[in-house]
Amino acid sequence: MPRTSATQPRYIRITDFGDDGIEPGHEYVTLAAPERKHELELDDVLFARTGSVGKTYLHEDASEPAVFAGYCIRFRFDEAKVLPEFVYWWTKTDAYARWVNAVQRPSVQANINKEEFKRCPIPLPSLDEQRRIVSAITVTRAERKAKLAEADALLAGLDDFVLSELGIDPPQEDNRRVFAVRLGDMSERFDARHHAVKETLRSSFPIVSLGGLTSVEPAYGSSQRAMPRTSATQPRYIRITDFGDDGVEPGHEYVTLDAPERKHELELNDVLFARTGSVGKTYLHEDASEPAIFAGYCILFRFDPAKVLPEFVYWWTKTDAYARWVNTIQRPSVQANINKEEFKRCPIPLPPLDEQHEIVASVRAARERARRLRADAEAGWVAARAGFEAAVVG
Repeated sequence: MPRTSATQPRYIRITDFGDDGIEPGHEYVTLAAPERKHELELDDVLFARTGSVGKTYLHEDASEPAVFAGYCIRFRFDEAKVLPEFVYWWTKTDAYARWVNAVQRPSVQANINKEEFKRCPIPLPSLDEQRRIVSAITVTRAERKAKLAEADALLAGLDDFVLSELGIDPPQEDNRRVFAVRLGDMSERFDARHHAVKETLRSSFPIVSLGGLTSVEPAYGSSQRAMPRTSATQPRYIRITDFGDDGVEPGHEYVTLDAPERKHELELNDVLFARTGSVGKTYLHEDASEPAIFAGYCILFRFDPAKVLPEFVYWWTKTDAYARWVNTIQRPSVQANINKEEFKRCPIPLPPLDEQHEIVASVRAARERARRLRADAEAGWVAARAGFEAAVVG
């Protein structure tokens, strides 16, 4: 059930924790009638017995009560024999992963029971050596978290930067239900929410519509079924699920189509808008080194570079002002959606091209800095975990 108070215990499930604990700001659920026998104490270790079998969690935050779910097995270790943190980091090694793969029973859902986990082998150095090894990986973990937090802060600040460069103030709360509307606006949405947002979009630059900045008519993508991609000559099939808030992750595995059509091919700097599902989500096609086509739940916008920089449009769609427009325009249905004609009417402030270049250059520099921080954080983390395993296994 939803958790509405800090006095309600956090209900820790397999889906709540990742490879390195629980993300900051995570929203927990709770139980109506938690049992004392399921309470977690500081440094308890949970092992997933089914589903993501072998996945582990170290309970490092006991500031609020917590209980654990049935698909987990709790181990509480004698710290006169072993450090819980040492056990936890051992479960992140390749050696532990190989044990899990060897022991889990193949069934509808792979599983390992309590007795089998109790027999899990672990190398056991002296407590002093455990402390030394754990201390080294703890320092690197803290450095990683600091770099990732700095990267997140850089990207989070881009919204305020872009809006300030465009002279857009944060919107004020407006609960009016009645608006005076010009007759020429009757072709657009005619509800209070839409006009409340429209009237708050005030910029020091002209407000234009996306449809007036394109070089070709916006188009819907392919509706063909995807198939595995086995060669770089096969086009990458770009779907909404392939890209995140900052493009496609490095090393992403694409699918392709059996009979791709030329009309669905992507060119460098094309911008895709998700018309349903994660409606309003956008993608900038920055890598044209291999052929690519796009899926039917996306709408392609190809912009005239003499009028607007595609990258400027892309970063505008990452602002809170654009998100408010999406929230007012999307039609509530089984799946919220916005059609092509509505996206063509999407408003955007339009500075001169030289100012667009300056804004894009600043955003690009911050984005690259964030990417370097993340890459450094992950490289150091991989090395630290390898070092832990080398120190323990030898």
